[in-house]
Amino acid sequence: MIDKHCKFLLAVCLFFAWRGISFAQPLSSEELIKKARTYDNKPVVYAGEVIGDIMFRGEYAWINMSDGKNALGVWIKSGLLAGITQTGAYGSRGDWVEVSGVFHRACPEHGGDLDIHAGSIKLIVAGKKLRQELNKQKRDIVFILLGVLCLVSILRLIKRPLKAK
Repeated sequence: MIDKHCKFLLAVCLFFAWRGISFAQPLSSEELIKKARTYDNKPVVYAGEVIGDIMFRGEYAWINMSDGKNALGVWIKSGLLAGITQTGAYGSRGDWVEVSGVFHRACPEHGGDLDIHAGSIKLIVAGKKLRQELNKQKRDIVFILLGVLCLVSILRLIKRPLKAK
């Protein structure tokens, strides 16, 4: 019969083993790039904003993800991208997602590029359109410079006919 302390120890070990599998911390792009040899052909978790266009290639697609420092290319099945609604560009913030997949330092399938072949994707925060506020100071400066330009143009037109006489 297993005593009370052994049961408790076993339960704690199982809890931490389950937690380690379920809640793997995403790696940063800097860590993946700096330690590319270490992570080569190993499963990784990477989180970032989907930026640019989604480039569909038959059953698969390329997406670019940025964690704010660098952007990495991710090769993923097209069907897994159904939940991606917004990509980052000027005037919009892309969906923040987490991908799990195999990291390749120099992918033989894609011409030696550094990439992640994702097996799953999870939406963390939905993207949105950004409202671009007009900078009132810059607007005022433009109007002042436009006024100066008009004044200089008028003065040149007035001065030119006087020289001809």
